[in-house]
Amino acid sequence: MRQIWKSFRALYFASLMMLIGSGLLSTYLALRLAADNVDSLWVGALMAANYFGLVLGGKIGHRLIARVGHIRAYATCAGIVGAAVLGHGLVDWLSAWIVLRVIVGLGMMCQYMVIESWLNEQADANQRGLVFSGYMIASYLGLVLGQLILVMHPELGLELLMLVALCFALCLVPVAMTRRIHPAPLHPAPMEPRFFIKRVPQSLSTVLGAGLIVGSFYGLAPLYASQQGLTTEQVGLFMGSCIFAGLVVQWPLGWLSDRYDRALLIRCFALSLAVAALPLAIMSQVPLEVLFIVGFLCSLVQFCLYPLAVAFSNDHVEGDRRVSLTAMLLVTYGIGASIGPLLAGVVMKLFGSQMLYAFFSLCALVLVWRIRPKAVTNLHQVDDAPLHHVAMPDSMSSSPLVAALDPRVDEQVVQDQMQTTPTETELEPEPETDAETVAQRSSAEDGPPEPLDPDEHPHDLSRARP
Repeated sequence: MRQIWKSFRALYFASLMMLIGSGLLSTYLALRLAADNVDSLWVGALMAANYFGLVLGGKIGHRLIARVGHIRAYATCAGIVGAAVLGHGLVDWLSAWIVLRVIVGLGMMCQYMVIESWLNEQADANQRGLVFSGYMIASYLGLVLGQLILVMHPELGLELLMLVALCFALCLVPVAMTRRIHPAPLHPAPMEPRFFIKRVPQSLSTVLGAGLIVGSFYGLAPLYASQQGLTTEQVGLFMGSCIFAGLVVQWPLGWLSDRYDRALLIRCFALSLAVAALPLAIMSQVPLEVLFIVGFLCSLVQFCLYPLAVAFSNDHVEGDRRVSLTAMLLVTYGIGASIGPLLAGVVMKLFGSQMLYAFFSLCALVLVWRIRPKAVTNLHQVDDAPLHHVAMPDSMSSSPLVAALDPRVDEQVVQDQMQTTPTETELEPEPETDAETVAQRSSAEDGPPEPLDPDEHPHDLSRARP
């Protein structure tokens, strides 16, 4: 592990500085608007604009990198993001802030793509899991440190915006000074949305729900904490502890995910989130101790949904489609994260700040209703499922290239799939999660189907081949 840190410390440092700046900027803008008594709808719109920019950046970033190369693209985007951050201090017009947030999100996605393509090309196949773990640690640590800066500097002046711009300037240095081989050109992977909607609908539902919840959390939790009477320092500690919960839970989550039914785990975690969020959803004023404890517990659960959905979907998709699957999952997450802050901002404006956690509870209950472990037919389960769980970022701080870092994906298969467009996407795949459709099709072709054994769990891990 020490050798990996030494080999990739420059890219890890770049990721750390980027996430410090990004985490600090999101919380700063929410607190700044709260101090100016701006509607929560505007706060949600700013976070939605950021995620919308990240989704756009996945497409535009490929073209920019292909045209000017990785280092020039990274330097260009770092400069643009830094200028957009400082633009928040020059203009007080909220509509202009939304445009600036789109620019920040778009530029950061391009930066993520450059870093991840570099990690992918320089990492050995048998070390990708450790390489990606280091990348994830740097990302989460950056988000936490970004919140803790507010503890050390609680004044919401222009100094914080200058500090964010400083972080994006520093993240440029290790990439610009690198002596490593320039990464190979990128080849965009087709998403095939119709195929994945039919193949892994429950996973996509979970990813969409996770986007609604986590996007609203990053955008509106600082506003909620501020309206609960917390000072700027306390808001920083609250956000830092919640994000730290997302890092802490990844390792026990991996242990559970590799040993138990992942669909059942998703349903259990969604139900746990619905119950855990109720105290904060019901109480208009919450004691400080209760707020920190319940907020930490809710974060432990909410940050489990996306990684479980990713692992569950990979269990039912062939290796040569996993890059496309990751692109589809991230776009679905981005759509949810763009819509969530807007919806939550509206209900907070109409019914009070506690409606943020009521929104979390409602989204979690919808997932409890939508996820049905007994409906999983395993028609397309891969031979070695359940695949080894790999902890993944819970936010859009990763591009579709992140699938190539997954040690479960063979490097040559990924490269071949990214360089060729599948010709069989027009075929109708067998749905992975609709038992009734399978039974009806069997009845039409072969006569009455044999009755299913009600005692057989259709996703029993003991049936999976080692």
